[in-house]
Amino acid sequence: MSGGEIAALIAAIAFVLLVLLLAVPLLKLGRTLDEATLAVRKTHDGIGPLLADAHETVEAVNAQLEHVEGIAKNVNSMTTNVAAMTAIVSSTLGSPMIKAAAFTYGVRKTVSDRRDADAVRAAKRKRRADKRVR
Repeated sequence: MSGGEIAALIAAIAFVLLVLLLAVPLLKLGRTLDEATLAVRKTHDGIGPLLADAHETVEAVNAQLEHVEGIAKNVNSMTTNVAAMTAIVSSTLGSPMIKAAAFTYGVRKTVSDRRDADAVRAAKRKRRADKRVR
């Protein structure tokens, strides 16, 4: 065997070892890809019912939102009507009620002031009478 043949034999053995060393990670990678493919397949099989349920839920929510929109429109109309009614009532009854409240306040104040003045006069008379008696 010549030197070239020995070198070729060593190169061939090194190549076989290299192929064997690379085969192990490639086999592991193949198993990993098989597992990933299986996981994707299971996910794909399970996503159909999930999406169908989600679609039904969204349709139900949309139906409820349509009902809520109708209610909101009615509430808006009622609010506008109540605001108009309040404006009418306040313009019709507001001014006379304010005048009546002011009048009753004035009467109460006057009566209260007269009572206080009468009480003060009575107290002064009593004090003077008490001084005279002494």
